[in-house]
Amino acid sequence: MKQLMLGNAAAARGLFEGGCEIVSSYPGTPSTEITEEAAKYKEIYCEWAPNEKVALESAFGACLAGKRAFCGMKHVGLNVAADPLYTASYCGVNAGLVVGVADDPGMHSSQNEQDSRHHAIASKVPMIEPSDSEEAKEFMKLAYEISEKFDTPVLYKMCTRVAHSQSITETGDRVVPEQKKYEKNIAKYVMAPANAIRRHPFVEQRMKDIETWSETSGINRIESAGAKTGIITSSTSYQYVKEVLGDSVNILKLGMVNPLPSKMIKNFASGLECLIVVEELDPVIENFVRSLELKCQIHGKDIFPICGEFSQNLLRNCLSKVMKSVKAFDDSKFLKLDSPLPVRPPIMCAGCPHRGMFYALNKLKVTVFGDIGCYTLGSVAPLSAMDVTLCMGASFSGIHGWNKAGGAENEKKTVAVIGDSTFMHSGMTGLAQIAYNQSNSTVIVLDNSITGMTGHQQNPTTGKNLYGDPAGRIDLEALAKAMGINRIRVVDPYNISDCETAVKEELEVNEPSLIISRRPCALLKEVKHNPPLKVNEDKCKSCKMCMKIGCPAISMKGGKAKIDETLCVGCGVCSQMCKFGAL
Repeated sequence: MKQLMLGNAAAARGLFEGGCEIVSSYPGTPSTEITEEAAKYKEIYCEWAPNEKVALESAFGACLAGKRAFCGMKHVGLNVAADPLYTASYCGVNAGLVVGVADDPGMHSSQNEQDSRHHAIASKVPMIEPSDSEEAKEFMKLAYEISEKFDTPVLYKMCTRVAHSQSITETGDRVVPEQKKYEKNIAKYVMAPANAIRRHPFVEQRMKDIETWSETSGINRIESAGAKTGIITSSTSYQYVKEVLGDSVNILKLGMVNPLPSKMIKNFASGLECLIVVEELDPVIENFVRSLELKCQIHGKDIFPICGEFSQNLLRNCLSKVMKSVKAFDDSKFLKLDSPLPVRPPIMCAGCPHRGMFYALNKLKVTVFGDIGCYTLGSVAPLSAMDVTLCMGASFSGIHGWNKAGGAENEKKTVAVIGDSTFMHSGMTGLAQIAYNQSNSTVIVLDNSITGMTGHQQNPTTGKNLYGDPAGRIDLEALAKAMGINRIRVVDPYNISDCETAVKEELEVNEPSLIISRRPCALLKEVKHNPPLKVNEDKCKSCKMCMKIGCPAISMKGGKAKIDETLCVGCGVCSQMCKFGAL
């Protein structure tokens, strides 16, 4: 049956049709929906793991047990999973193991613009890359064949545009191979140095064998137009090339981006006058192509940007520099606005439980080590209550180093914040660092009872699993106590006064302390809201104090505060700031 399907949903369909039985992932945009969609198939067991490293290790264990397994994450998550990935490359697999990674060119929801192809090269693992939803499904199935044929994990690379766009996909039947029997093999699966030394030559030969296979397998294909100009490209860039150039040039469309097919590239380039490599982010393909010492002229990052994602218009403008047949994009025929549209920066939702705590931190003028989550928006004006954000879990580790370096002068005016899901992901080790090495650090877990940033996924503190069924629940207070934190207190972030008091008191003590700012995300369906607030215009003095919390439900109109009743959830944070009782 043919249907319009989201790229991530098509990837999940590939898991279903390809006989995958175990999925362990950590949510991360733009990869999250692969696992959520896979969970809709009752034949596939799916779970959210505490972090990507644990997810990959779990999937690896499942593949050793003889069942096809999958692990999904975003590009920065692959950094976390790199430790098991690089050694799993040496071990190989029993049943097939596919590791899905979704890059985010343009950084729509990410803290860096990392190119995951480098991980594939460094870990010596094959990487395949679909360019639309149909390929997303078919390549997933092919990935399992590659994995089992060559005894290797396979990296399956998506990007934001392929993951979150839709195209026609033809669904097929599910085919589950017979479960592979596990056979004890210490030399293969125990990567002590003596065994690893013997496995390394296998890995090197495996990559050569996969390259040879890729030359004729059909995963890479040549679209010939009899032209003197050729394009080498992959993923969404292939779609842009086709939209801009159509069938006017020769195209080598790569489905496998590691290892690259050297013979195929040489054959493709023979007879060409000009070869253009079109790839987002780093010049991975281009550098390889240049290393082949081809006779034709080569263009790549000399005309294309190394930063940001591509588009049809960007390609048109860049290609016009070296192709006379291509005209730069002309936007003169489009309607021009007399003035630019007002910007709409991302901001915390109306009723967000983090807002009260961040307002208190801003008011107290403390230095704040932040972390990765929707609460990173606490750095945005007018709250501006965050000084640094590095990576998942870095806030607790960072404040420890900051306080050890700065002593009492830093300790009394610095806090760290982290979300409940991020704490479980990689904040626990930072808290262990604080407890073990005894820095006088005040840290705050912003517990909104969900993984908010990626769209309300469960985590080990919520008491529910991926399916919403009851699950083991980690008690944050008991966990922190067991880790050696003696000062633990819980506050309601809707109460600004209590937040201020808690932070001031904990900053004054000479031992580690943990504040848990606990209230469920305002967008959770089960959360009951108060009626929206109203403005008594007779009492409103136009002081704009209510605007200092950056709530999207509050604006000024005619010199008076105005509340959008369709957004307001009645949290009451703004009313605590109004000295005149106007709210």
